[in-house]
Amino acid sequence: MQIIELIEATGAKVLAEVDKDLDVKISTDTRTIQKGDFYLPLKGASFDGEKFINQAFEKGAIGAFCTGDNGTLQVKDTLTAYLQLANYRRKKLNFTVVAITGSSGKTTTKELAASVLSEKFRTFKTPLNHNNEIGFCQTIFEAPDDILVLEMGMRGLGEIELLSKYAEPDITIISNVGTAHIGRLGSRENIAKAKCEIVKYQRGNIFIAHDDELIKKTVQFSGKKIFYSIKDVKILEKDTHYSKFEYYGNIYELNVGGDYNIENALSAINTGLALRMKVNEIQSGLKKYAPIEKRWEAVNAGGVEIINDSYNANPESMRAFIDTIFELYEKPVVILGDMGELGEDEIKYHSELGKYINSHKNLRQDAEILSIGKLSKYITDGVTNCPAKHFETIEQAVDYIKNKDTKVQLFLKASRSMKFERIIEELK
Repeated sequence: MQIIELIEATGAKVLAEVDKDLDVKISTDTRTIQKGDFYLPLKGASFDGEKFINQAFEKGAIGAFCTGDNGTLQVKDTLTAYLQLANYRRKKLNFTVVAITGSSGKTTTKELAASVLSEKFRTFKTPLNHNNEIGFCQTIFEAPDDILVLEMGMRGLGEIELLSKYAEPDITIISNVGTAHIGRLGSRENIAKAKCEIVKYQRGNIFIAHDDELIKKTVQFSGKKIFYSIKDVKILEKDTHYSKFEYYGNIYELNVGGDYNIENALSAINTGLALRMKVNEIQSGLKKYAPIEKRWEAVNAGGVEIINDSYNANPESMRAFIDTIFELYEKPVVILGDMGELGEDEIKYHSELGKYINSHKNLRQDAEILSIGKLSKYITDGVTNCPAKHFETIEQAVDYIKNKDTKVQLFLKASRSMKFERIIEELK
C-alpha cells in the first residue's frame, strides 16, 4: 500500500515528513521487519509494541504508527488502524469473502470449503490459529487471490461482529452452535447470538448454516438462508478413512470417516453451488480434502497407530468422535482429556459424556476408555460397560500403553491445553 493509503484508511495524523507516494509493506514485528517496511506496533496484556518503535527505525523501517508522538502516523488505537487497513485492502482487491464460524467444526469446514473452491478459483484460506482480529488482518494482507475463506473464532460477544465489520463477507457459514465457551457466555442462546453476529456486516446475500432451530430463531438476515443436515443425506458407504454419500441427487466422496465430516462437507457443497460451480468440480474438490494436523490425523508413533483429533474438544465434538469410533473401528483404545471453558457445570458435562459412552448403542465390549486430567476422571467414572481407567499424567498413560501385550489403535481427543501431542512424542 502507498503511505497516502495508510493515511486515508486510518485517518492518521501525520507527525513526520514522509513521501506519501511510497509503496510500503506493513510489519507488526521488529524481529522480522525489513528495510523499507512500515511498522505497526500492537499492544497486548503482556507486551507493548510501541516500546520498539526506535528499534524498528534502526532496522530500516521507513515509518511507524503510534498513539503517542514518537512515530510517523498517529492514531487512537493501533489494532483499530490495522483492521481499517485490512478493510481498505479487502475493498481495493474486492475478492469474494467466505466467512465461517461455529462452536466446533469451523476449521474442518474452512479446509473443506477451500478444497472445493480451489477447483475453480484461486483460493486463499485462514492459516492455522489466525482466527482472531490480528490473524484476520495478517490473512487479508497475505491473500493474493480471487476467493478468501476466513475462519472466525470468538471467546465472547462482539468479537465476531468486529471481524464481520472489517471483512464484509459475501457468504457466511455457521457450522453449529454447541457448548464451547459456555463458561464465558453462560448459555447456548448467548453462544448462538455471538455466532450469528457474523451476518451483521455481510454484503452478500447467502447464509449457510447447520439446521438448528436455535440458529434459525437467532439469526437476523434478510438474504437467502440455506440450512443443511445429515438427515438430508443418504450414506452409501462408510469406512475408517472413506465416506460416500448422496446429497440431493448427487454422489460425493470423502477420504475421511465420520458423519460429522459428511455434515461439514455439506456446507462446502452449498458454498460451491452458491458460487455457480459445477457438481463435478465440487466432487473433485471434496475428494482431494485431507485432514490437517490434530484433526482426525493418522499418525504412527513407535509402532502404534493413532488417530489424533486433539486440537480442541467440547461435549458435542466429543460425542461425534465417540460415535465414529464405535461405528467404524474394532478394539479401539480411546484416550480422552479435559474439555476447557465449560464454566461452573464443567463436572456435569464430563460426567454426562461418561454416561453417553456407557449407554451408547454401538458400545463395543472390546473398546477401552482411558482418561487423563483432573476433569476427565468424571468421564471414566461413568463408564462401567467396557474397560475404563483414569491416569493423572500423560506419562502414566503412555507407560500403560507401552506395556500392553497386543498392538493397539489409539484415538486421542482433548482440549488443546491438555497437549496430547506429548502422547505421540512419548510413544515415538
